[in-house]
Amino acid sequence: MNLFPLPDADPESLGFSTQGLAVIDAFFDREISASRLPGAVLAIAREGRLLHHKAYGLSDPAAGKPMKLDTVFALASMTKIMVSVAALRLMQEGRLPLKSRLDSFFPGFGRMKVGLDDGHGGMALFAQERPIFIHDLLRHTAGITYGGRGIGPAAALWPATSAVMFADNAESFIERITALPLTHQPGTAFEYGYSTDILGLVIEKVTGMRLRDYLSEILWKPLCMNQTGFELTEERKARAARPFSVSPFDGKPQAVTVVEQQTSHDWGGAAALGTVSDYLRFGQMLHDGGIFEGERILSPQVVALMTSDHLTGSMLNTITLTEPHREGYGFGLGVAVRTRPGIAAVPGRVGEFSWNGAYGTIFFADPAEKLVVVAGTVAPGEIRKVYREQLQNLVYGAMTR
Repeated sequence: MNLFPLPDADPESLGFSTQGLAVIDAFFDREISASRLPGAVLAIAREGRLLHHKAYGLSDPAAGKPMKLDTVFALASMTKIMVSVAALRLMQEGRLPLKSRLDSFFPGFGRMKVGLDDGHGGMALFAQERPIFIHDLLRHTAGITYGGRGIGPAAALWPATSAVMFADNAESFIERITALPLTHQPGTAFEYGYSTDILGLVIEKVTGMRLRDYLSEILWKPLCMNQTGFELTEERKARAARPFSVSPFDGKPQAVTVVEQQTSHDWGGAAALGTVSDYLRFGQMLHDGGIFEGERILSPQVVALMTSDHLTGSMLNTITLTEPHREGYGFGLGVAVRTRPGIAAVPGRVGEFSWNGAYGTIFFADPAEKLVVVAGTVAPGEIRKVYREQLQNLVYGAMTR
């Protein structure tokens, strides 16, 4: 088991102060003591060296189990970045051009209407002005949303992930969503939703392989991400991080269902499980331009394309609805991308890229600072957004150069 994903080094030699890292420790200790957070695992790397790798609190508060470095987390939407890499691998091999039409794989998407405000509080249906491309799935500009998230009258018709991940197979999922109206004309708005789940199904069609098998072949095995996968094995289930049974903020019941029940399919937008150590290796590979320990996953030029902003000035940018602190960010191919030095509520350099998970997992990489950060927390609900912002403040606040 790979608990030390990178060679370690003295934090001071990498421009981090011991006192600054102690502030991070104190922050987690404070949140855990106040029963706002059960526990966490944090890994910080700079210049390809591991300078901080620590477990805090409990992985299972009901059982009193301590958090460990090998605790398994439900990665939720951090699954999306891995699936985006898989799609880009196919692109660079000439098997999945970004301007491929989605309806060439699933014809129902070509028949979808667009549901827009009719100006009288209702919804009017319009034909698509252009088809949905694979490019749209990667940058979330297809007009596809999650139930309870989107903008406009059509959004209310879309199902929540809980109605899909444990019930639908690929065929029933496609039938379910292609019967709905799109929330925007394709290519006009960043609308966060099922796009990467659909992309995973496209990958299965192109490769003729189950998504877990393709990801294992081109990503997880080469990077020795041995604790990452879609299968809820008994061993992963025993090591999984779990939240408080009720939210400490509103008293409502809460759970992370994917660590208790196997999902119905390898959902590419939300269903992977893994450790912080594994994900740090993946993040370091992207930071280093597609290579890690001699294993080339993507070309540096493809990584540069992935981590560039793909939202044009005319597109509606709703990233802050999902990540409130990321004002001043665009979106690349599977990751948010910082496009300006100011505006955002967190420190960072232009070119920093990131995305996080709904249950409290966190990832960001800043090539200008040679920095990669991965954290696993168990904080479903809106509080996860607070920890995303706070962690970035804490990490940059601990730096001395």
